[in-house]
Amino acid sequence: MPSFHRRGLVAAVYLGTFMATLAISIVTVALPAIQSALGTDLSGLQWVVGSYALCLSAFMLSAGPIGDRYGRKRVWLIGIALFSAGSAISAAASSLGVLIAGSALQGVAGALVIPGALSILTQAFTEPTQRAHVIGGWASFSAVSLILGPMLGGILVDNVGWSSIFLINIPLGALTIALGLWTITESADPGHAALDPTGQALSIVFLGALTYALIGAGHAGWTSPKIVGALVVAIGGFLAFIAIELRTARPVLPIDLFRDRTFAAVNFASFALGFSGYSSLFFFSLFLQQVQGWSATDTGWRMAPVFIAMALTSSLFGKLSTWCGTRWPMIVGYALLGGSMLAMALFRPSTSYPVVAMVFAVLGIGMGLAVPSTGAATMAVAPRERSGTASATMNALRQGGMTIGIALLGTLMSTRAISSMTDYLSNTNTTDTLGVATTAVRQHAMSAGLDIAPELFHSLLAEAVGQGFSLAVAIAGAFGLLASAILVAASPQAMRGRRQDFSIDRS
Repeated sequence: MPSFHRRGLVAAVYLGTFMATLAISIVTVALPAIQSALGTDLSGLQWVVGSYALCLSAFMLSAGPIGDRYGRKRVWLIGIALFSAGSAISAAASSLGVLIAGSALQGVAGALVIPGALSILTQAFTEPTQRAHVIGGWASFSAVSLILGPMLGGILVDNVGWSSIFLINIPLGALTIALGLWTITESADPGHAALDPTGQALSIVFLGALTYALIGAGHAGWTSPKIVGALVVAIGGFLAFIAIELRTARPVLPIDLFRDRTFAAVNFASFALGFSGYSSLFFFSLFLQQVQGWSATDTGWRMAPVFIAMALTSSLFGKLSTWCGTRWPMIVGYALLGGSMLAMALFRPSTSYPVVAMVFAVLGIGMGLAVPSTGAATMAVAPRERSGTASATMNALRQGGMTIGIALLGTLMSTRAISSMTDYLSNTNTTDTLGVATTAVRQHAMSAGLDIAPELFHSLLAEAVGQGFSLAVAIAGAFGLLASAILVAASPQAMRGRRQDFSIDRS
């Protein structure tokens, strides 16, 4: 392949990933504006973000095999087109349901785009050092979109309106399609591709039911019949999914690859990255806007240290992996991720921004190490002809972690905040403290007719939401540290007889 075609290929793949990643970060700063414009509550916001992550994780399981069978270029370009269509639907939404539908379509499209990017790069760059560099650049470009997302989103929300955060994807999509048509060479391995419609359907059932249960528990309670029923469906669907995959000759989930302890440990870490790292953007936006009182634009700029540190660290990953491999950068990355999230549990409404920025930067360094090293490790231990399937599995687990993180941690945050607000209101003359606290936390609004000064009420609400934030990030941090510990424990046993930098060429 000529060098200028390779540069064009890299540009196309990076730009497509930019779009899909931008959707994760840009919407976070718009959440309070969406809440106000569409009259929804916290669970509605969880569904706006969660529907994207849910469809992304569920359909990613089939996206890799589809690309392997029908052509990685063709499937990837279809994903870009669908993503643009979903963006148009979301921009035109006048109700929560339409917005969720548009976000869900974006998620389905993202499932075709994100794993397709790694697979296309793996096919185009077969030399391990080159591959590590382009994967590091891919992760760095993803970080750039995470940087620009909150900044650009805040400016657009405050000056144009929340729908504009979706409209910008349409011209980006047209440019990406043009570049991809010109530079990407088609490749396919139909003999190694597995289409498993039963397994795919069951994965959607158990992920959807689990997400519904985790989000709905914030309203109905964990013992509600509909929540218990949804959890039963989720557990049953998961067990049926595993049973089907064990008996299917060509399963959508490559269970045989999980016999490799390194592959299993790295993919558990990928789940933790989504649960602890990617879901944190949802909570950072709420903390900065609803606890510390910043505008959308200010929030976007104040989230920047996470993404700047992540981009800078990712850009150095290629050189770092050449020097010391990817094992220790990955272990350290997850340790920094977990430790920084635990430190955020100490944040309060009055915490100064320099302190917040410093901890955000540490998180960014951790994610800047974790994202590319996880991708490189997965590609290294999987057979080259199954690169699409392996990439899809890794990304599906990451996005599944993000889906469950937003659902579970969001519900725990809401429950803790309502409990704290109820306690605060019990020291005032407020009646029905639980009802008032529930309305305040879920809708971020003061009930009419309360005999309490608005300034005091909003101060109490900020403290209560801050308590909920502390609980959410503490759990996320502990999970990140668990992932680091599992990588330390699993790697030496799993890599007997192989290089311990994860960068072996299995092509």
